[in-house]
Amino acid sequence: MARTEYYDDPAAPAPNSLVVAASAVVTNDHGEVLMQRRADSGLWALPGGGMNLDESLPDTAVREVKEETGYDIEITELVGTYTDPRHIIAYSDGEVRRQFNVCFTARLLGGELQLSNESLEVRWVPADELDDLPMHHTQRLRLRHYREDRNTPHLG
Repeated sequence: MARTEYYDDPAAPAPNSLVVAASAVVTNDHGEVLMQRRADSGLWALPGGGMNLDESLPDTAVREVKEETGYDIEITELVGTYTDPRHIIAYSDGEVRRQFNVCFTARLLGGELQLSNESLEVRWVPADELDDLPMHHTQRLRLRHYREDRNTPHLG
């Protein structure tokens, strides 16, 4: 299924769903960030996805990272909340979503790299190479907030 992201675009389709989601900035002992290249868009992103009705947002981030990368993580802090109504995500199956994303920091506990059908590639990226990856600017915003090492989370 293909995915198209719109931002502040008057040509964007009207949303027909609201999805609560979690993502995680996972780092290893070398300070590298775990990134995935999404199968639905070809763009790089933090691992994450939609929350199930029977789980918390931190549990969602842990599950999604495991499903998409094969790694086990522990949530450590909150990067921020991302709820900008100008960000619209349209899927080829007709779903057009507004997404409420909560982004956490996490540390690697273990596991082994595994690709899911949602990822074309998963790799550890040195922090100084993150800007070179093609990604939607909303992902870049989360990474920027993480790298700023803020005293309080982003609320937006």
